[in-house]
Amino acid sequence: MDPELISDEGWVYDPTPYIALQPMGIPPLPASVDNPLTVQGVQLGQKLFYDPILSADSSLSCSSCHSVKHAFSDTTQFSIGIDGLPGKRNAMPIFNLGYQPYDNGFFWDGRATTLEDQAVMPIQDPLEMHEILPNVVIKVSRSDFYPQLFYEAFGEKTITSDLVGKALSQFVKSALSGNSKYDKVVAGMGFLTDQEVLGFELFNSLEGGDCFHCHGYNGGLFSDYQYRNNGIDLVSHFTEFPDPGYGAITGDTSDYGKFKTPTLRNIALTAPYMHDGRFATLEEVLDYYSEQVNDTPFTDNFMQFAFQGGVQLTEDEKAAIIAFLKTLTDETFEDNPAYNNPF
Repeated sequence: MDPELISDEGWVYDPTPYIALQPMGIPPLPASVDNPLTVQGVQLGQKLFYDPILSADSSLSCSSCHSVKHAFSDTTQFSIGIDGLPGKRNAMPIFNLGYQPYDNGFFWDGRATTLEDQAVMPIQDPLEMHEILPNVVIKVSRSDFYPQLFYEAFGEKTITSDLVGKALSQFVKSALSGNSKYDKVVAGMGFLTDQEVLGFELFNSLEGGDCFHCHGYNGGLFSDYQYRNNGIDLVSHFTEFPDPGYGAITGDTSDYGKFKTPTLRNIALTAPYMHDGRFATLEEVLDYYSEQVNDTPFTDNFMQFAFQGGVQLTEDEKAAIIAFLKTLTDETFEDNPAYNNPF
């Protein structure tokens, strides 16, 4: 062992590259050039993700609003922060984020340039963990175990907020989901029911649900990761949007009301739905896309049937699409110890 890798305390900096267990339905995780995943970094991030020490009163952790039982999302419309106040948007599911285009932003509105930036923003949000990063660094540095874990992960004895973000980001990037019934069928390990097959066909048909334009297969990710206005708000001028979304970030009025297309993997676990969690069930979502779409100057061109309120599905067709969507649930994700509370 190179003695330069060993600290005065006997801590060893010899990081091991993290090799993710590859789910069958998604491609290999792209390399993270600026923040390569290591076993030590991912495990440190896992501890930080589940540690309420990151919040101002040490009552709320990242996992409080991103439960592994619900594909790292929240079951409430708006998560409640440490001061008892609700957030402004529904908590997005956070898995397979390492596949998102690097320069396309994170959050519903893309306000974080990188996943490392995204990881520390909820800590500082007054409606969420309501803490400041200097305090986080102080608390973590005083811990009995974090200084050693940071050294083993990054070779640094001085903990910084950038390293906190890097560790959290490594853990989030390690959360992969792609072992659903659908994936097994694609791999020749099972069959869809007749109803699920019909749902798959409708999902991918312009004359059916027309879901594929924004939530197409895309290498198994079921999102195009673009920002789109799905006509959910009835407005005639950009100032009328209750939430400007992506438009507030770009300043372009044509981007008002646009939000990131979420993945449909594990969609049965991530209710409520939409950026504001306005729909409690998948049935409500299908009702919306079938008959309630608003045809506004801002509605995305892919919403080709907005002129008639939506794609006009029958009740049986809606049920079939929902049956197919439920085949995208990864039953192994929740029980994976790599994603659960390490304490």
